[in-house]
Amino acid sequence: MSAPQPLLKIGEFARRAGVSLRTLRYYEELDLLRPTARTRGRFRCYREADLDRLHLIQSFQQLGLRLDRIAELLALPDPEHDRRGFLTKVRAALLEQEALVQQEIGRLQAEAEHLATARSKLGECEHCERVPTRENNHCEPCGLTGLPLPESLRALY
Repeated sequence: MSAPQPLLKIGEFARRAGVSLRTLRYYEELDLLRPTARTRGRFRCYREADLDRLHLIQSFQQLGLRLDRIAELLALPDPEHDRRGFLTKVRAALLEQEALVQQEIGRLQAEAEHLATARSKLGECEHCERVPTRENNHCEPCGLTGLPLPESLRALY
């Protein structure tokens, strides 16, 4: 059996997690993240593994989930009393995260395609004598093709 890992006081935990103390306290208020223990002076202490839970919370947030939905996903039954329910809930949380990641991948792939189109159009601009100005509506529509500029390029012109 391995020795228990040392606990991190809230300040060290916040520093390593890259979040503020207020964020940790707020997550505790929302029951998203609980300290593993408290010192005699009532300082919150966390396990190293609690960093993983915090990173999961941040990942869900970056994927667009609201904190109340994250709390629902992370509210796990006690594995000692309901092992099957616990595993079902963990599986559901992982599946939802995977679905959100796949959506984000699709969004990023579409964005990459838009940027590739803009770069390709920029190559055509190198052969054009026109310079984007207010007078020519910043080359909108294109003086060569008469077509609208790609959104990413239009934003820069």
